[in-house]
Amino acid sequence: MTTGEPTGDDLIVMLAALANPLRLRIVAKLAGGRDYVSRLAREIGVSRPLLHMHLQRLEAAGLIAGSLELSADGKAMKYYEVTDFHLHLTASTLAEAAQTLTRSDPVKGPAPKEHS
Repeated sequence: MTTGEPTGDDLIVMLAALANPLRLRIVAKLAGGRDYVSRLAREIGVSRPLLHMHLQRLEAAGLIAGSLELSADGKAMKYYEVTDFHLHLTASTLAEAAQTLTRSDPVKGPAPKEHS
């Protein structure tokens, strides 16, 4: 994703990712600084598998980024942090984004073709 205004497709994916209360809490927590999965799961109060599912959705939307690092004892730890994104929603920015839509539903993909 570019640092400019998101395209209509990008905007739909980002807003869909943020439309979930748990994902919104994850972004809020990471806004305070990067964190690793196990601690983040404990602090938010969810299982690691559930957290991973939500982290993947946020990362696919370009809202967070993950990186694998080795701890002092050689254990691999996945850290996540908020990306440098900026959303300023107004009627005119939504209208501009709508002009760049390329798919009927960027979150779910194109609508199935009807058979005659």
